[in-house]
Amino acid sequence: MGKIALVGAAGAIGKSVAAALRAEDRPYRVIGRSHDALSKAFGQDPLAEIATWDPNDPESVRRALDGIEAAVHLVGVPYDKFEQHPIIMGQVLAGAVAAGVERLLQIGTVYPFGFPRTPKVAEDHPRQPHTYRGRMRKAQEDLTLAAHAGGKLATTILRLPDFYGPASDLSLLYGTFTAALAGRRAQMIGPIDRPHEFVFTPDVGPVVARLLRTPEAFGRTWNLAGAGIITQRAFAHKIYAAAGRPPKLLPVGKTVLRLIGLFDPILRGMVEMNYLMTDPVLLDDSALERLIGPIAKTSYDDGIAQTLAALR
Repeated sequence: MGKIALVGAAGAIGKSVAAALRAEDRPYRVIGRSHDALSKAFGQDPLAEIATWDPNDPESVRRALDGIEAAVHLVGVPYDKFEQHPIIMGQVLAGAVAAGVERLLQIGTVYPFGFPRTPKVAEDHPRQPHTYRGRMRKAQEDLTLAAHAGGKLATTILRLPDFYGPASDLSLLYGTFTAALAGRRAQMIGPIDRPHEFVFTPDVGPVVARLLRTPEAFGRTWNLAGAGIITQRAFAHKIYAAAGRPPKLLPVGKTVLRLIGLFDPILRGMVEMNYLMTDPVLLDDSALERLIGPIAKTSYDDGIAQTLAALR
């Protein structure tokens, strides 16, 4: 396989994919807006090549992807700017086609499903998002899948649940980790006693690396579930116990989120997504396991220990 590009590489998932490629001694290119941020994250890796881009400049996108065989789309946008997801996806797909990229894997979320209709959600679950963010994510997925259907390049989507792990400062649980280490009360988005699941970010990279070299993976979507069903409260108790502290939790529900959201656009966006706390989307990844074989998943206890060690 030729060189792989990680588009929007600076986040926790990008670093996980880079680590998996590094373990296989495979060269890769990291693409982002800030050369300094990329250099800080990947500059010590001789396998990593750094490229910057401007998504609004088609030629910049093409240049960044020139000579690339497969790309992983990891671009994040601010929580109050979700309309950018399909726009940037279209720009990346156009640039990839112009550069002759053969395959593209998009990292996705559970948002396009909307309310779950089944206890476990498989890939064929209807995509009927009832939220603005869900509709934007579905539009993004539609572009990715349409590129494959149109024969422009082979594409696939890997959907993830909520994540946690080292360098995951945008995760739902990041504040709980930092609060536990400081012995403070953790503010958590509730309700926190409903079933939930979390994926440990270092577990994602090896799955992505395997999918990229599996031709049968393209032309459809895949789910990657967490390490098991748990509640946020139970997860938080594990974090505090591992940190050697008694648990101190402050659940914040939809009503309080709505009030705080009057002054904070990020929290305002979380109001419409609160259904994921009350009616959680729990993923079925049995199809993925049939495709690539057993999937290594770090236990919550081990993942929490590694995350705390990294934060310390």
